Amino acid sequence: MGKLQSKISFHTTKYRADSSEGHTGAGGASQQHSPAHTDAVTSVAALKPDLCVSGGRDKSVAVSSWRSGAALRRFIGHEREVTKVTSALDSSRVFSASRDKTVMMWELHGTSGPSQHFPGHDLVVTGLAVSPDASQLCTGSRDNTVCKWDTETGECLGRAAISRNLVTHLCWVPGEPYVIQTSEDKTTRVWDSRELQVAHTFPAKQHIQTCCDVSQDGRYCLSSSSGCAGHGGEATLWDLRQTRGCVCEYKGHFQTTTSCVFLPRGPALAPSIATSSSDSTVKIWDQDTAGRG
Repeated sequence: MGKLQSKISFHTTKYRADSSEGHTGAGGASQQHSPAHTDAVTSVAALKPDLCVSGGRDKSVAVSSWRSGAALRRFIGHEREVTKVTSALDSSRVFSASRDKTVMMWELHGTSGPSQHFPGHDLVVTGLAVSPDASQLCTGSRDNTVCKWDTETGECLGRAAISRNLVTHLCWVPGEPYVIQTSEDKTTRVWDSRELQVAHTFPAKQHIQTCCDVSQDGRYCLSSSSGCAGHGGEATLWDLRQTRGCVCEYKGHFQTTTSCVFLPRGPALAPSIATSSSDSTVKIWDQDTAGRG
């Protein structure tokens, strides 16, 4: 019997928690800081060019510096695990969703308590998307609904329900009134936030769609898939102007792809995306060719 030979290529950029790559500081030693959370971190998002916001199982929301790694503010108010955090870039407002079925708004330079509450979902809130001017918020839940809120008053401006639409993620299209949403029903939807109606549904994938992101020019969106043992686990690129089919697929993870994001593009750099997976890896891809960096 011939030897079983693997055809799998490992020529890709991988980042692992135990990797020696990516050390910073003098002599290659990484900087150490007190943790912002006392339990697992469940979500992270950019807040300002030098700040990020994170949520955790410890029910707290933390604002930290990208550069120093130090936690600057910590907000406590949720009764259960924080599931999602988000913010309009360059805004001083932070939003968090929780398994306690609520969403809260926090002021970066305000008190430690929430400045606004958004109750109304019947199950855990799993999606958050804030408009670029931070005046409106869209939320999604495992209760099959998407809601739109006025962030100043906390008023619910609209509520839409679709059968089996268990929301996994939401993101706002820059400069547009549209919100992208992924779901456990294996679809990616485009919502028109003005009337809170579905403007388009992309063709269903074979697996649950776990996350989504939108390019800064508002032309493309990404969605990522669940998977197991090398089946599924891909990320998919969609063109928001030509919506009949996918543009490209990024295959290489062995388990669920938990997150996908467009990377900032430098003047001399090709457009790239990053994906993270339950297989303990992060992969960097050429957006146009699906080649791994």
